[in-house]
Amino acid sequence: MRKRHLGKTTLQVSELALGTWGLSSDGYGPVSQVEVDRVIDRAIAVGIDLFDTADVYGRGDMERRLGKRLQGAGTTFVVTKIGTDLDGLPPTKRFDPAYLRTAFERSQERLARDVVDVVLLHNPTVAAMRDKEPLAFLKELKQAGKIRAFGVSAGSADVARSALRDEADVIEIAYNAFHPGDLHEVAGDVSESGAAVLARSVLAHGLLAGQWSADREFYADDHRVNRWTREEFRTRLRQLDALRPLVTGAVVSLRSAALRFVLSNNLVSSAVLGPRSVAQLDQLVREAGMPPYLRGTALMELAERLKQAGIEGGAA
Repeated sequence: MRKRHLGKTTLQVSELALGTWGLSSDGYGPVSQVEVDRVIDRAIAVGIDLFDTADVYGRGDMERRLGKRLQGAGTTFVVTKIGTDLDGLPPTKRFDPAYLRTAFERSQERLARDVVDVVLLHNPTVAAMRDKEPLAFLKELKQAGKIRAFGVSAGSADVARSALRDEADVIEIAYNAFHPGDLHEVAGDVSESGAAVLARSVLAHGLLAGQWSADREFYADDHRVNRWTREEFRTRLRQLDALRPLVTGAVVSLRSAALRFVLSNNLVSSAVLGPRSVAQLDQLVREAGMPPYLRGTALMELAERLKQAGIEGGAA
Protein backbone atom coordinates (compact mmCIF):
# COMPACT_ATOMS: atom_id res chain seq x y z
CA MET A 1 0.00 0.00 0.00
CA ARG A 2 1.56 3.28 -1.10
CA LYS A 3 1.70 6.25 1.27
CA ARG A 4 1.14 9.94 0.75
CA HIS A 5 1.76 12.94 2.97
CA LEU A 6 -1.34 14.11 4.80
CA GLY A 7 -0.92 17.64 3.54
CA LYS A 8 1.23 19.88 5.72
CA THR A 9 0.97 17.56 8.73
CA THR A 10 3.83 15.26 9.69
CA LEU A 11 1.71 12.18 9.01
CA GLN A 12 2.07 9.79 6.10
CA VAL A 13 -1.03 7.72 5.39
CA SER A 14 -2.16 5.06 2.95
CA GLU A 15 -3.42 6.53 -0.31
CA LEU A 16 -6.56 4.42 0.13
CA ALA A 17 -8.67 4.96 3.24
CA LEU A 18 -11.55 2.92 4.60
CA GLY A 19 -14.75 4.93 4.88
CA THR A 20 -17.30 3.57 7.33
CA TRP A 21 -20.61 5.25 6.48
CA GLY A 22 -21.67 2.34 4.29
CA LEU A 23 -20.63 -0.14 6.96
CA SER A 24 -22.78 1.65 9.55
CA SER A 25 -26.02 0.55 7.80
CA ASP A 26 -27.08 4.23 7.69
CA GLY A 27 -26.54 4.83 3.99
CA TYR A 28 -27.12 1.69 1.95
CA GLY A 29 -29.02 -0.68 4.18
CA PRO A 30 -27.95 -3.22 6.80
CA VAL A 31 -24.52 -4.84 7.01
CA SER A 32 -23.94 -7.70 9.44
CA GLN A 33 -21.71 -6.88 12.38
CA VAL A 34 -19.55 -9.87 11.54
CA GLU A 35 -18.89 -8.46 8.06
CA VAL A 36 -18.18 -5.00 9.47
CA ASP A 37 -15.43 -6.43 11.66
CA ARG A 38 -14.10 -8.55 8.78
CA VAL A 39 -13.84 -5.48 6.52
CA ILE A 40 -11.97 -3.47 9.17
CA ASP A 41 -9.59 -6.35 9.84
CA ARG A 42 -9.04 -6.93 6.13
CA ALA A 43 -8.29 -3.25 5.55
CA ILE A 44 -5.53 -3.43 8.14
CA ALA A 45 -4.21 -6.65 6.59
CA VAL A 46 -3.86 -5.10 3.10
CA GLY A 47 -2.04 -2.05 4.46
CA ILE A 48 -4.78 0.55 4.82
CA ASP A 49 -3.96 2.65 7.86
CA LEU A 50 -6.40 5.57 7.49
CA PHE A 51 -10.00 5.13 8.65
CA ASP A 52 -12.76 7.70 8.08
CA THR A 53 -15.80 7.84 10.33
CA ALA A 54 -18.15 10.23 12.15
CA ASP A 55 -19.81 10.39 15.54
CA VAL A 56 -23.24 9.88 13.93
CA TYR A 57 -22.40 6.76 11.90
CA GLY A 58 -24.48 4.10 13.59
CA ARG A 59 -25.03 6.64 16.39
CA GLY A 60 -21.43 6.23 17.45
CA ASP A 61 -21.17 2.50 16.86
CA MET A 62 -18.62 2.84 14.05
CA GLU A 63 -16.30 4.87 16.27
CA ARG A 64 -16.70 2.27 18.99
CA ARG A 65 -15.88 -0.59 16.61
CA LEU A 66 -12.82 1.19 15.27
CA GLY A 67 -11.71 1.82 18.83
CA LYS A 68 -11.86 -1.90 19.54
CA ARG A 69 -10.32 -3.24 16.34
CA LEU A 70 -7.66 -0.77 15.25
CA GLN A 71 -4.05 -1.03 16.19
CA GLY A 72 -2.52 1.69 18.31
CA ALA A 73 -1.70 5.31 17.61
CA GLY A 74 1.07 5.79 15.07
CA THR A 75 0.16 2.50 13.37
CA THR A 76 -3.37 3.41 12.29
CA PHE A 77 -4.95 6.83 11.90
CA VAL A 78 -8.56 7.93 12.40
CA VAL A 79 -10.50 10.80 10.89
CA THR A 80 -13.77 11.54 12.66
CA LYS A 81 -16.38 14.21 12.13
CA ILE A 82 -18.51 16.08 14.68
CA GLY A 83 -21.25 18.69 14.58
CA THR A 84 -24.54 16.79 14.20
CA ASP A 85 -26.84 16.57 17.22
CA LEU A 86 -29.00 13.47 16.75
CA ASP A 87 -30.63 13.95 20.13
CA GLY A 88 -32.19 17.24 19.15
CA LEU A 89 -35.84 17.40 18.10
CA PRO A 90 -35.45 17.44 15.18
CA PRO A 91 -31.79 16.41 14.76
CA THR A 92 -29.78 19.46 13.82
CA LYS A 93 -26.33 20.76 13.02
CA ARG A 94 -24.53 22.27 16.00
CA PHE A 95 -21.13 23.87 15.86
CA ASP A 96 -21.12 25.91 19.08
CA PRO A 97 -17.94 25.19 21.10
CA ALA A 98 -19.83 23.83 24.11
CA TYR A 99 -21.54 21.19 22.00
CA LEU A 100 -18.39 20.42 20.01
CA ARG A 101 -16.43 19.86 23.22
CA THR A 102 -18.96 17.32 24.47
CA ALA A 103 -19.12 15.63 21.07
CA PHE A 104 -15.33 15.43 20.84
CA GLU A 105 -14.96 13.94 24.31
CA ARG A 106 -17.54 11.28 23.48
CA SER A 107 -15.78 10.46 20.20
CA GLN A 108 -12.42 10.30 21.95
CA GLU A 109 -13.83 7.84 24.48
CA ARG A 110 -15.43 5.63 21.81
CA LEU A 111 -12.27 5.63 19.72
CA ALA A 112 -10.21 4.80 22.81
CA ARG A 113 -7.48 7.27 21.81
CA ASP A 114 -5.72 9.81 23.96
CA VAL A 115 -4.98 11.76 20.79
CA VAL A 116 -7.38 11.70 17.83
CA ASP A 117 -5.56 12.09 14.55
CA VAL A 118 -7.99 14.25 12.57
CA VAL A 119 -11.26 15.92 13.62
CA LEU A 120 -13.46 17.63 11.03
CA LEU A 121 -16.58 19.77 11.24
CA HIS A 122 -19.27 17.62 9.62
CA ASN A 123 -20.78 19.35 6.60
CA PRO A 124 -21.28 22.92 7.85
CA THR A 125 -23.05 25.45 5.65
CA VAL A 126 -21.40 28.56 4.26
CA ALA A 127 -23.34 30.55 6.86
CA ALA A 128 -22.00 28.33 9.66
CA MET A 129 -18.46 28.89 8.42
CA ARG A 130 -18.80 32.65 8.94
CA ASP A 131 -18.63 31.96 12.67
CA LYS A 132 -14.95 31.51 13.43
CA GLU A 133 -15.50 29.85 16.81
CA PRO A 134 -15.92 26.22 15.62
CA LEU A 135 -12.58 26.00 13.81
CA ALA A 136 -10.95 28.07 16.55
CA PHE A 137 -12.14 25.44 19.04
CA LEU A 138 -10.60 22.65 16.96
CA LYS A 139 -7.39 24.64 16.71
CA GLU A 140 -7.34 24.87 20.50
CA LEU A 141 -7.68 21.07 20.72
CA LYS A 142 -4.67 20.76 18.42
CA GLN A 143 -2.63 23.20 20.47
CA ALA A 144 -3.55 21.25 23.59
CA GLY A 145 -2.25 18.04 22.00
CA LYS A 146 -5.64 16.33 21.92
CA ILE A 147 -5.81 16.11 18.11
CA ARG A 148 -3.13 16.12 15.43
CA ALA A 149 -5.01 17.94 12.69
CA PHE A 150 -8.36 19.65 12.10
CA GLY A 151 -10.54 20.80 9.27
CA VAL A 152 -13.88 20.48 7.54
CA SER A 153 -15.83 17.86 5.65
CA ALA A 154 -17.16 20.21 2.99
CA GLY A 155 -20.27 19.91 0.87
CA SER A 156 -19.23 22.66 -1.54
CA ALA A 157 -16.22 24.53 -2.88
CA ASP A 158 -17.30 27.65 -0.96
CA VAL A 159 -17.22 25.80 2.37
CA ALA A 160 -13.87 24.23 1.51
CA ARG A 161 -12.39 27.59 0.53
CA SER A 162 -13.60 29.15 3.77
CA ALA A 163 -11.99 26.36 5.79
CA LEU A 164 -8.70 26.79 3.92
CA ARG A 165 -8.73 30.54 4.62
CA ASP A 166 -9.07 29.68 8.30
CA GLU A 167 -5.96 27.48 8.20
CA ALA A 168 -7.61 24.07 8.16
CA ASP A 169 -5.12 21.23 7.96
CA VAL A 170 -7.51 18.89 6.14
CA ILE A 171 -10.54 19.18 3.90
CA GLU A 172 -12.71 16.26 2.90
CA ILE A 173 -14.63 16.79 -0.31
CA ALA A 174 -16.56 14.82 -2.92
CA TYR A 175 -14.32 14.16 -5.91
CA ASN A 176 -14.84 11.78 -8.80
CA ALA A 177 -14.90 11.75 -12.59
CA PHE A 178 -18.53 12.94 -12.61
CA HIS A 179 -17.97 15.51 -9.86
CA PRO A 180 -14.52 17.05 -10.31
CA GLY A 181 -15.56 20.68 -10.07
CA ASP A 182 -15.39 21.41 -6.34
CA LEU A 183 -11.81 20.25 -5.92
CA HIS A 184 -10.71 21.81 -9.20
CA GLU A 185 -12.24 25.11 -8.05
CA VAL A 186 -10.22 25.19 -4.83
CA ALA A 187 -7.05 23.56 -6.22
CA GLY A 188 -5.09 26.81 -6.04
CA ASP A 189 -6.16 27.39 -2.45
CA VAL A 190 -5.18 23.83 -1.52
CA SER A 191 -1.75 24.18 -3.12
CA GLU A 192 -1.12 27.52 -1.43
CA SER A 193 -2.23 26.33 2.01
CA GLY A 194 -0.62 22.90 1.89
CA ALA A 195 -3.78 21.32 3.29
CA ALA A 196 -4.55 17.65 2.86
CA VAL A 197 -7.44 16.52 0.68
CA LEU A 198 -9.48 13.45 1.51
CA ALA A 199 -11.53 12.52 -1.56
CA ARG A 200 -14.88 10.95 -0.78
CA SER A 201 -17.61 9.57 -3.10
CA VAL A 202 -14.88 8.32 -5.44
CA LEU A 203 -17.33 5.96 -7.18
CA ALA A 204 -20.28 8.39 -7.02
CA HIS A 205 -22.21 6.09 -4.66
CA GLY A 206 -21.54 3.10 -6.89
CA LEU A 207 -22.58 4.69 -10.18
CA LEU A 208 -19.07 4.76 -11.62
CA ALA A 209 -18.58 1.03 -11.07
CA GLY A 210 -20.65 0.64 -14.23
CA GLN A 211 -22.57 -2.43 -13.09
CA TRP A 212 -26.14 -1.12 -13.06
CA SER A 213 -28.86 -1.54 -15.66
CA ALA A 214 -31.32 1.22 -16.49
CA ASP A 215 -34.06 -0.51 -14.51
CA ARG A 216 -32.00 -0.82 -11.31
CA GLU A 217 -34.14 -0.30 -8.19
CA PHE A 218 -32.91 0.70 -4.73
CA TYR A 219 -34.39 -0.38 -1.41
CA ALA A 220 -36.17 2.13 0.81
CA ASP A 221 -33.33 2.17 3.36
CA ASP A 222 -30.77 3.00 0.65
CA HIS A 223 -30.16 6.75 0.32
CA ARG A 224 -29.78 6.36 -3.46
CA VAL A 225 -33.53 5.74 -3.79
CA ASN A 226 -33.99 9.52 -3.76
CA ARG A 227 -30.67 10.64 -5.24
CA TRP A 228 -31.67 10.57 -8.91
CA THR A 229 -34.95 10.76 -10.76
CA ARG A 230 -35.45 7.90 -13.20
CA GLU A 231 -34.51 10.13 -16.14
CA GLU A 232 -31.44 11.52 -14.34
CA PHE A 233 -30.37 7.99 -13.53
CA ARG A 234 -30.60 6.88 -17.14
CA THR A 235 -28.70 9.98 -18.27
CA ARG A 236 -25.90 9.20 -15.81
CA LEU A 237 -25.67 5.65 -17.12
CA ARG A 238 -25.33 6.94 -20.68
CA GLN A 239 -22.63 9.37 -19.57
CA LEU A 240 -20.54 6.43 -18.39
CA ASP A 241 -19.61 5.97 -22.05
CA ALA A 242 -17.16 8.84 -21.58
CA LEU A 243 -15.10 6.64 -19.25
CA ARG A 244 -15.16 3.46 -21.31
CA PRO A 245 -12.14 4.29 -23.53
CA LEU A 246 -10.02 4.29 -20.35
CA VAL A 247 -10.69 0.59 -19.86
CA THR A 248 -7.67 -0.90 -21.56
CA GLY A 249 -4.51 -2.70 -20.50
CA ALA A 250 -4.02 -2.53 -16.73
CA VAL A 251 -7.26 -0.52 -16.35
CA VAL A 252 -9.55 -3.53 -16.26
CA SER A 253 -12.94 -1.96 -15.42
CA LEU A 254 -14.88 1.28 -15.11
CA ARG A 255 -14.43 0.95 -11.36
CA SER A 256 -10.66 0.85 -11.87
CA ALA A 257 -10.77 3.86 -14.20
CA ALA A 258 -12.82 5.88 -11.71
CA LEU A 259 -10.51 5.10 -8.82
CA ARG A 260 -7.39 5.78 -10.87
CA PHE A 261 -8.88 9.14 -11.90
CA VAL A 262 -8.92 10.18 -8.24
CA LEU A 263 -5.47 8.80 -7.45
CA SER A 264 -4.01 10.62 -10.45
CA ASN A 265 -4.62 13.94 -8.70
CA ASN A 266 -1.55 14.77 -6.64
CA LEU A 267 -3.59 17.06 -4.40
CA VAL A 268 -5.40 14.01 -3.02
CA SER A 269 -3.80 12.60 0.12
CA SER A 270 -6.15 9.63 0.30
CA ALA A 271 -9.16 8.27 -1.56
CA VAL A 272 -11.89 7.23 0.86
CA LEU A 273 -13.37 3.89 -0.18
CA GLY A 274 -16.82 2.70 0.84
CA PRO A 275 -16.85 -1.11 0.57
CA ARG A 276 -19.56 -3.02 2.40
CA SER A 277 -17.88 -6.42 2.17
CA VAL A 278 -14.42 -7.95 2.14
CA ALA A 279 -14.93 -8.95 -1.50
CA GLN A 280 -15.65 -5.34 -2.48
CA LEU A 281 -12.63 -4.09 -0.53
CA ASP A 282 -10.28 -6.59 -2.14
CA GLN A 283 -11.59 -5.69 -5.58
CA LEU A 284 -11.03 -1.96 -5.02
CA VAL A 285 -7.52 -2.41 -3.66
CA ARG A 286 -6.59 -4.73 -6.53
CA GLU A 287 -8.01 -2.48 -9.24
CA ALA A 288 -6.48 0.73 -7.88
CA GLY A 289 -3.31 -0.41 -9.57
CA MET A 290 0.03 1.40 -9.53
CA PRO A 291 1.39 4.72 -10.79
CA PRO A 292 1.06 6.14 -13.33
CA TYR A 293 -2.62 5.59 -12.67
CA LEU A 294 -3.78 7.35 -15.84
CA ARG A 295 -1.61 9.05 -18.44
CA GLY A 296 -1.85 12.81 -18.85
CA THR A 297 -3.11 12.45 -22.41
CA ALA A 298 -5.81 10.03 -21.23
CA LEU A 299 -6.96 12.55 -18.60
CA MET A 300 -7.11 15.37 -21.13
CA GLU A 301 -9.09 13.25 -23.57
CA LEU A 302 -11.41 12.20 -20.74
CA ALA A 303 -12.04 15.84 -19.81
CA GLU A 304 -13.12 16.55 -23.38
CA ARG A 305 -15.40 13.51 -23.52
CA LEU A 306 -16.97 14.45 -20.17
CA LYS A 307 -17.59 17.97 -21.46
CA GLN A 308 -19.26 16.59 -24.57
CA ALA A 309 -21.40 14.36 -22.35
CA GLY A 310 -22.56 17.38 -20.34
CA ILE A 311 -20.28 16.87 -17.34
CA GLU A 312 -18.01 19.85 -16.90
CA GLY A 313 -17.50 20.14 -13.18
CA GLY A 314 -21.07 18.88 -12.79
CA ALA A 315 -22.60 16.99 -9.88
CA ALA A 316 -22.98 13.24 -9.64
